[in-house]
Amino acid sequence: MPRGSSFDSKMGGKRAENPMKTLLRLMKYYRECKVQLVIALIGILVYSAATTLTYYMLDPLVAVLEAGTNADTARYAALLIGMGALYAIGCGTNFLFNRLMLSCSARIMCAMRKEMFAKMQKLPVSFFDGHTHGELMSYYTNDIDAVREMVQNSITQMLISVTSLIAYIGMMLYLSVSLFFVAIVMCICIYYVIKIIGGKSRKNFQKQQKALSRVNGYIEEMMEGQKVVKVFNHEKAGLAAFEAMNDELCTVATDANTFANIVGPIMNNLSHIFYALICTVGVLLAAPTPGEPFLAEGTFFAKYQILLVQSAALISFLQYVRQFANRISQISQQFNSILLALAGAERVFALIDLPSEPDEGTVTLVRVEEKDGKLAETARRTGKWAWKRKEELIPLRGDVRFTDVDFSYDGKKQVLNNVTLYAYPGQKIAFVGSTGAGKTTITNLINRFYDITDGTITYDGIPIREIKKDDLRHSLGMVLQDTHLFTGTVMENIRYGRLDATDEDCIRAAKIANAHFFISHLPEGYNTQLVADGANLSQGQRQLISIARAAVSDPPVLILDEATSSIDTRTEKLIEKGMDALMKGRTVFVIAHRLSTVRNADCIMVLEHGEIIERGEHDALLAQKGKYYQLHTGAFELS
Repeated sequence: MPRGSSFDSKMGGKRAENPMKTLLRLMKYYRECKVQLVIALIGILVYSAATTLTYYMLDPLVAVLEAGTNADTARYAALLIGMGALYAIGCGTNFLFNRLMLSCSARIMCAMRKEMFAKMQKLPVSFFDGHTHGELMSYYTNDIDAVREMVQNSITQMLISVTSLIAYIGMMLYLSVSLFFVAIVMCICIYYVIKIIGGKSRKNFQKQQKALSRVNGYIEEMMEGQKVVKVFNHEKAGLAAFEAMNDELCTVATDANTFANIVGPIMNNLSHIFYALICTVGVLLAAPTPGEPFLAEGTFFAKYQILLVQSAALISFLQYVRQFANRISQISQQFNSILLALAGAERVFALIDLPSEPDEGTVTLVRVEEKDGKLAETARRTGKWAWKRKEELIPLRGDVRFTDVDFSYDGKKQVLNNVTLYAYPGQKIAFVGSTGAGKTTITNLINRFYDITDGTITYDGIPIREIKKDDLRHSLGMVLQDTHLFTGTVMENIRYGRLDATDEDCIRAAKIANAHFFISHLPEGYNTQLVADGANLSQGQRQLISIARAAVSDPPVLILDEATSSIDTRTEKLIEKGMDALMKGRTVFVIAHRLSTVRNADCIMVLEHGEIIERGEHDALLAQKGKYYQLHTGAFELS
């Protein structure tokens, strides 16, 4: 069933594409390294000034060579030393600002990953239901790496190029206003070339990033399901599906890089054309007017002739034109990474801008102690909890009630219809029924992973919408059918249920779950490292650790969603006593396909098509000879 469609539309739907807005937002992350940035900018300015002056010094060097007298030898040597000093300054500042920008990029990437991860912690379960793991990881790998490349290298090159271009423009204006107007024509042509090609390339880079995330998602899914793929000989079909996605990625990547890569050659050809054009114009300006003596005083071009020919200003001007074109070429060389980074940054910002999971609750969960027959809030660990609503303290008992609850994941197909049930404190409520009947949905609504469409759910008499989600979930313990163990020790995985639990608490919880025996026989006991989702344990052992994790959290309400599905019948009987101890005094919701696990439930509810069609104790339901009787006797198989 489709879930999280509203979030999908925000992530993949059409939105305003504003690369400048994206770039400006990206620049705001430089607040993470203000000092380094300021020093780097000063270094870039010094570097640009030093390199600009080295080209201008060609003018006096040529003039000294033209003079050719012994008296100018010392001046020539001084000019050479001066140029060497400027080159040394350029090298030093180049190393400095590159090192600082490298540090800046690391800080910026750290801040972006932190912000993105923090946002993911605030997104609802529906978002993760609607995206594969590979898609989500693509944000942290492909998109972030593209942004890193731009921040680390491209931005630095752009700053150098921009400051150098400004300096070159100033020097060209100083040398010749007439020739500068020819250079302006070059700039206008370059601008329109970049604008036309850049627009086409940017759209294709956005398509490339989306196609890449789909490919990553498919690869991740197929790698996780390799056993299933091989069992059902699905290799050829899997390869065909991958090839289709990969071909799409190849097509859009080729289009994006084609447009981006033609910028460099076009820029080079334009620079050669304009270099030749400026040479021609310069020579024409320097040539004497017909009928006038060369460098005749009072002629219209006399001052330009003196500037361009005698002082070798034309040579300096042409050097600036050449460097101007080189800087433009450097920008074009960074074109790919800039456009790719902006496409990646748009995706990252789209994720960061997603609305957080709404939480309108105001009721909180607090520790309490009894004083003079009344409850009082305390910071001490007392083992007693209460709901705090304004100034009122309501004891946490585990009374959960559904009243006329309707629910739909997508707003179209009803999953629950008019469900009414109650679970008194300490009761064990079991849900049975076919797959898709709505059993797991009920437990998801208790946790507020999803919100109901209509009706009410109350917890100790308080509508759960009024309870803050963190506090609501803190009062619930859950053991899922699909276990997940984190990289770390066995002890750390059990402690995940309550981070302030002591080692003794964790061991006690393991004994309740009957996991202590096998843990003690592991190579390093409770300090055994688990990797790859507990791949070094059997499925049953992983489930036992998951049960121990729920036990250590010591919740008043416990949800067991097929908690013993991965445990053999013998092991199930062994832990039955421990589970009874765990469930004692708690409200327990059990979802089970094995009817043997729900025989002793206080109330068994049979669901079909989102409705409760039967309810009662085991013997009473058998006596009715309805759906439960069919399930129990095997006349109807659970799917």
